[in-house]
Amino acid sequence: MPSLRDIPEVLALDAQTSLVRIPPELDVPLTPRVRQIIDTAEFRRLAGISQLGLVSLVYPAAHHTRFEHSLGVYRLALLYLRRLSHDERFAELVGPADAEVFLAAALLHDLGHWPFCHPIEDIELPGVPTHELFANSFLLEGEVADALRDDWGINPRDVVALLSEKPQDPTRRVLASMLSGPIDIDKMDYLMRDSLHAGVPYGRNFDQQRLLGSLCLNEAGDALAITDKGKTAAEMMVFARYVMFSEVYWHHAVRSATAMFQRAFFELHGQLDFDVLFRQGERPMIDQLRQQAGDGPAGELLDGLFGSARRIYKRLVQYSIFEQPELYELLAGRPYPWLVAVAGQFATLASTALRRVVAPHEILFDAPPVGREVEFNIEVYFPKQNRFRAFEDVSPVVQTLAKRQFDDYVKRVRLFAHPRVADDLRRLKNLPKLVEQAVEQTG
Repeated sequence: MPSLRDIPEVLALDAQTSLVRIPPELDVPLTPRVRQIIDTAEFRRLAGISQLGLVSLVYPAAHHTRFEHSLGVYRLALLYLRRLSHDERFAELVGPADAEVFLAAALLHDLGHWPFCHPIEDIELPGVPTHELFANSFLLEGEVADALRDDWGINPRDVVALLSEKPQDPTRRVLASMLSGPIDIDKMDYLMRDSLHAGVPYGRNFDQQRLLGSLCLNEAGDALAITDKGKTAAEMMVFARYVMFSEVYWHHAVRSATAMFQRAFFELHGQLDFDVLFRQGERPMIDQLRQQAGDGPAGELLDGLFGSARRIYKRLVQYSIFEQPELYELLAGRPYPWLVAVAGQFATLASTALRRVVAPHEILFDAPPVGREVEFNIEVYFPKQNRFRAFEDVSPVVQTLAKRQFDDYVKRVRLFAHPRVADDLRRLKNLPKLVEQAVEQTG
């Protein structure tokens, strides 16, 4: 009977033929049927979409693409399968056909992403699909769908179900946890890859090999777990994620650029054909948005991001659960249109205080989105006691870092202002009071 280790792509890990090299000096095996997918126009489109988008305005080398990331995730999927093929419970639950659907899903997991996808999704505008839903148009018809049917013998709907639907049986739940869970192939790649290209060490300071070697199934047999040998490596991964959010993804200047882009997109969204716009690469999308914006407020915001001179808005104040928590609670997790309205009220109040006009688009409130980060729920298996324990029960690191930090500590509420008014606004002694008044007047 064929085993998981007999899958052509898993075998190719050791064959050292037909490889593509990605940073940092990693070889990704390409079988003919993998090449069929990555050579399609739909997949090649990912080479024109940067993984971190606006982060490159702060970390100038962070220009790696979702194409590179997708190959990295696919390589990790192979390593997960090879490791877990030695776990009897996993091998009984996941057959080669299931594993091949998982490999295809790993390779295609970002197919629905468009440029600046996460900032756009976070503001939850009507008519904007999720990237998982947008991927369906690529997965269910066209070259990718043909490759899945003809070369892999896979029904494209099975890939769609694994990527975007709630799994109903233990096999699919396990595979889904490998794609999106506390220790999944996506996080394991992007933490390392984003850290590498940003030029910071934070996302690489955990032992991938140790973590891979500790993978097993949880007590119920429907999700990934780790053995106690991987506990320290998993703690370091939790810490790596915390620091990457703190120092890269939610760096104040990155969030300023994000807030500028979100406000410009909010101003333009009623004029845009999302289906056409989201199929473009990064540069064509920027050009279309700037053309649509013209000389209006959105045009000024986009010019500050993508024009010949970089003009990022300045941070005036920030609030968190420990920095003026009352103001943080007023603004965190609120709908984006409401934040725009608060910014407009604040601009009116600031105009009166400064005795000069402050335009509504010159004030931006950036706050944690409505959706919250998933907690780090995973089990640790202790073979000597033959017992599973919740990770948070055996790790002070997880208790401290994986519960509240992303939304309540790392994801601060910030007020940004155009450079032309920022210094004058900073000198106002009643700035917190103006924020409170703007919230009260917005209702």
